Amino acid sequence: MTSERVSVVIATRDRPEMVREAIAAAIDQDYPGPLDVVVVFDQSEPDDTLVQEGERRSVRVITNSHKAGLAGARNSGIEAVTGAYVAFCDDDDYWLPTKVSEQVTALEAAPHAVMVTCGIRVEYDDDTFDRVLDLDTVPFEELLRDRHTELHPSTFLMRRGPLVDAVGLVDEEVPGGFGEDYEFLLRTARVQPIVNVCRPLTVVRWGKQSFFFRRWETMSAGLSWLLARYPEFSSSPRGAARVRGQIAFAEASMGNRRTAMRWAGSALRTNPREPRVYLAAAVALGAVKPDRVMETLHRRGKGI
Repeated sequence: MTSERVSVVIATRDRPEMVREAIAAAIDQDYPGPLDVVVVFDQSEPDDTLVQEGERRSVRVITNSHKAGLAGARNSGIEAVTGAYVAFCDDDDYWLPTKVSEQVTALEAAPHAVMVTCGIRVEYDDDTFDRVLDLDTVPFEELLRDRHTELHPSTFLMRRGPLVDAVGLVDEEVPGGFGEDYEFLLRTARVQPIVNVCRPLTVVRWGKQSFFFRRWETMSAGLSWLLARYPEFSSSPRGAARVRGQIAFAEASMGNRRTAMRWAGSALRTNPREPRVYLAAAVALGAVKPDRVMETLHRRGKGI
């Protein structure tokens, strides 16, 4: 295995206990090469007590110098690191000990790839679910068809050179930052198919601590922007219907019944089997509360 440096970018905001767990899990990786962590504080005061110095493991603290939000914080981190590899970890997630070593090995076996992902272990209240995508490589067309929640941003590990030169930084113009990780996946897969390790190596906490919990307006705006940004969705009826169904659900959750039904109808015409259409209709008609739907999905290790 290579001894190249891996740089870990952890964007954080007002989660002092969780971010320490994320840092500790990164530092404790069994990867034999050097690993440094850059904690980017976004819209919150930096905590210099997190700093650690060492030859093989270190932790630095910086502030977000880009646009406020997760995308800008990640970009600040990318620009601040020097490792051949750069990885993301959200401040409310953490890694299992072999994540970096398994991902670097997989990326080394695919010399033209830019990114490697892995499966996730979802924690929701007292329940735990493993979600693993059974694909070794994920091409652009597959990501149009399905977002694949397993490919969570806390699983991303990338070659920094091609990331900066060919893919580009995380898009900071996504409305409200909703879906910026999906857009980043699509853009990366346009350059080269994404490599995937078919094992759960990242623990993802789902629940009300998410900054997007109940942010229906942000969800609708972000996904509408994504559809306009990627006209290739027209070549993927299943993918286009999925995103339209998500927008319909968000609009229904805000009480915008007419708009919700318009998006639901568009999704239905594209793919009559899209399940989000029927969930959106149920919410729009008052048959079920949106929070009840989300909580039920999360308890099954799923999202909308």
